[in-house]
Amino acid sequence: GFYSKGCFAGGVAIPLDGPKWEVMRPSRNRRWGHPTMIALIEKLSRDAAADGWPGLLVGDISQPRGGPMLTGHASHQIGLDADIWLTPMPDRKLSIEQRENMSATLLVDEKTHLVKDALWVPAHMRLLKRAASYAEVERILVNPGIKKKLCDTVKGDRAWLRKVRPFWGHDYHFHIRIGCQPGSPNCKAQENTAPGDGCDQSLAWWFTEEPWRPNKNPDRPKARDVMTMASLPAACQAVLDGPDPASAEAVTYYGDGVPVAVAPVLTKAPSPARASASGAAALPASVSAFAATPEIGIPLPRPRPGN
Repeated sequence: GFYSKGCFAGGVAIPLDGPKWEVMRPSRNRRWGHPTMIALIEKLSRDAAADGWPGLLVGDISQPRGGPMLTGHASHQIGLDADIWLTPMPDRKLSIEQRENMSATLLVDEKTHLVKDALWVPAHMRLLKRAASYAEVERILVNPGIKKKLCDTVKGDRAWLRKVRPFWGHDYHFHIRIGCQPGSPNCKAQENTAPGDGCDQSLAWWFTEEPWRPNKNPDRPKARDVMTMASLPAACQAVLDGPDPASAEAVTYYGDGVPVAVAPVLTKAPSPARASASGAAALPASVSAFAATPEIGIPLPRPRPGN
């Protein structure tokens, strides 16, 4: 399928804790993705740390088998999208409760749509440049104000700015999108970004009234927001019906050459996931990936809210 209408099998989870990352809002159970995406996030955490960014706070990636979410996203459905907070990782380990409740930093003034200069630091630019440097990354979505800040301040090499695209929201986080991966023949690629650095009239449009006019029908659901199994590719039914892994731990990606365990075919309901032997933070069984909690476990697509 496509980024905003699809699913995936064979996904893996990023550990809740890494040397230079922590997963936020873990109860959403959206830390799943294509192995290439998970490996890229872990690599970015290391490279960004070398560039001076303390560590990544990882937001939503995908649900265990992808598909539409009840809240928050139209995309993130095929394991190739990931949100990274623009707030650096604190110098202390966050508890599960803190990860659920800690607020991200709003970097953009909601009236002017410009970056708050008191909050923007050069490390933000280095983090975005590092993410854009990877060949796998096709797009990085940011708030138009952040794109403008980059256009106004980046010196020297500006070729990477082509990947940084302005879009609504994305003022607390940035959105990484990688391309369709080998072995996924039914993945639908997105069209290429336009040539140039994007610091042109297409960016100027975001600073007119048109993009921010109120919705005349706020209670009317958009067509793309009403999604059922019939809306998704036919293969998604087989993905949904596939067997569960023995535990979330069995399909958690630790990188550095450590292979991911192959999930066995189960003949009975799986037990709740246990705490990781690596010392990663453990979620209660009620919010683990494979506990018997329908709204948190393997997702069944259903209509999204209209607004």
